[in-house]
Amino acid sequence: MPSAAPARSAVLLEVACDESGSEGEKLVHGSTDTFAHASVDVTTAAALATIERVRVEARSPATEVKASVVLRPQNRRLLEWLLGEDGPLLGHAHVHLTDKALHLTGRLVALLGDGETSAHDVAGRSASVHRTASRRLGRAGWEAVLADFNDVVRARSLDDAVTAAGSLRRGLDQVAHLDPGLVPDLVSAVPRDPEGLLALVARGRGALDPIVPALAEVLHHWGATGRPLWVVHDVQAALTDAAIRTAVGASADGSAEWLEGIRFVDSQDDARVQLADFLAGAARRIASNVLAGQSDPGLVALVAPYVSSRSTWLDAWPG
Repeated sequence: MPSAAPARSAVLLEVACDESGSEGEKLVHGSTDTFAHASVDVTTAAALATIERVRVEARSPATEVKASVVLRPQNRRLLEWLLGEDGPLLGHAHVHLTDKALHLTGRLVALLGDGETSAHDVAGRSASVHRTASRRLGRAGWEAVLADFNDVVRARSLDDAVTAAGSLRRGLDQVAHLDPGLVPDLVSAVPRDPEGLLALVARGRGALDPIVPALAEVLHHWGATGRPLWVVHDVQAALTDAAIRTAVGASADGSAEWLEGIRFVDSQDDARVQLADFLAGAARRIASNVLAGQSDPGLVALVAPYVSSRSTWLDAWPG
């Protein structure tokens, strides 16, 4: 938390957050290829009214209505209302999207790099590597290489790390053979000695989960309003004190200095968090279909006003 906060004269801004697609630090070959983190600035009364409308129109008996309800094909008109100009969210909500494989490419570039490259340069090179390697190997082929890197960093033993590192080196070698100028330094940076491997595992531990940059985006976006900020977040084990400090430290423009605190709640106990779940779940499903080449133009356009331009996404969001 900030130790020296600026003078607080504005009215407190409280935003509620939830995510969709979280699998911790497992970023490829999991259940989802996209992570979405939504934050909403709505009153509890508005959130309750929205949830009641969803429950009635979707004929849902559930005590806690989840995003899956509004994503059912038969509830398309309800989803369009929720995201559209007559709904409760437009102008009061924000979504940070993460292509998990692109995010993992960024971690690979950063952790195998010299440690002196700026975040901006890492992002630029990651996009170049991800785009080119996916084209050369196919997305599935490049994700197989990324899976080996993921396994190195998440290794539970030295033997596991050695095995995964060998596979990673071979995969990067293949990319280097197909495009000699793309990753030669990354190939040579994969440690061969036990000490180097263990150091890589230590550096990577806790550095992969996309929820940390997503929280940093919450602070950046809402902190830009210049109002003291309070974040209400669905219970999330990955957001430790250390992770929150990392998110706060990621703000170079001082927007995180407006953060007053973070409170974790069960989504069942806060209707605003449930509304954030609606938006996160819808955005993740829509984004995942975009990655798969199966985008729905109508929904892509509807979610566009919510999507952060700083999302971990290879191209500008369509629409």
